[in-house]
Amino acid sequence: MRREFLAGLEKNFFNVSKPGGYSVETARRAVSTMSWHWFWLRPQAALLKMRHYATLPVLFMLALAASSMPPVATPGALARKAVASDPTANAVAAAKAFLATLDETKRAKASVSFTSEYKTRWSNLPTGIVMQSGAAERSGVKLGDMTPDQHKAALALVAATLSPTGYRKVMNIVTADEVLETETAPKRAADSRIRFGKAEYYVAILGTPSVAEPWMIQFGGHHLAINVTVVGKNNVLTPSHTGAQPSKYTLNGETVRPLGGENDKAFALINALDAPQRKQAILDYQVADTVLGPGQDGKVIQPEGVKASAFTSGQQRMLLDLINEWVGILHEDAAAAKLAEIKGNLKDTYFAWSGPTTNGSGAYFRIQGPTVMIEYAPQGRGANTDHIHTFYRDPTNDYGAKLIKP
Repeated sequence: MRREFLAGLEKNFFNVSKPGGYSVETARRAVSTMSWHWFWLRPQAALLKMRHYATLPVLFMLALAASSMPPVATPGALARKAVASDPTANAVAAAKAFLATLDETKRAKASVSFTSEYKTRWSNLPTGIVMQSGAAERSGVKLGDMTPDQHKAALALVAATLSPTGYRKVMNIVTADEVLETETAPKRAADSRIRFGKAEYYVAILGTPSVAEPWMIQFGGHHLAINVTVVGKNNVLTPSHTGAQPSKYTLNGETVRPLGGENDKAFALINALDAPQRKQAILDYQVADTVLGPGQDGKVIQPEGVKASAFTSGQQRMLLDLINEWVGILHEDAAAAKLAEIKGNLKDTYFAWSGPTTNGSGAYFRIQGPTVMIEYAPQGRGANTDHIHTFYRDPTNDYGAKLIKP
């Protein structure tokens, strides 16, 4: 079943026109389309497809010739160039472009107020289950209800707020959920309201897109909650949720692990600690799940584990590199500022572990500092690592709290 799904995904994403007379502009459009697919499926997977299409060399030759011709500077292109170095302006432009594609009914769903009622409508749960906030449905318009142009504009908005690496991670999570939907749909009861898959991811804009006033972008579904609060030049990613089920799948012959970096770097760190450090880090009780997930806004817990002030410089670099798996989802400027803030408080940051220390085992870990709280928890018992939840918070600045004037 998974193979059939991937074949269908492959067919839809790589729908190249039949051989014929290609103009330079056609070649440009084709290569542009392929670039989008590359971004979604990763470069290696796209290259594997090239052998299937005899027309591709022609397209690339025409595109190469076209690249030597001076492009026409349209007003839209000039506007995009003007804001290229301003992430907030990019997000505002992308948000307005997305809203412009919607009719009145969809726009009313996509654009909601910048209030706690809507900010907290995020969850790890799939469609069909009431969320921890009490809401029956996420805010916004789901991808499955969008036209192709709306869908493209929605994902362009998401991409505008994230780093390329972060966007790839997010879309790998979405694709994992599509795999899950394909595998579980045939077994689902006819009256079940539960749905997985790409169609069930929602995009919402809270408040009015602005380069000065606070507003927010939400993109989420099962195992994903990207909450980006925009306050002037500041972009805040907390609270956010990344998860995966399955945690590993194959796409075009390539193994994809949406949260592989988080897992591998954490195991590398726990095994880089010496015996006394490891004894401090490993909790003397079992932690089976996350503590501060959705519905837990404003709550804090007592720090536990080993303090990073006891780490060597190498171990501290490993910890920061692990933290960056979450922080680095946001676009580069905001991520660099946030990582610098965390580094400044590293001596007061704790690393705690519960479970085996052999990579491939199911283990919980937590990173907790003055402005960061990260939890990673495989779901289920024993060696089950195919279903993972992670949450990223800032106890001082969730939803941009310290940037917004009361």
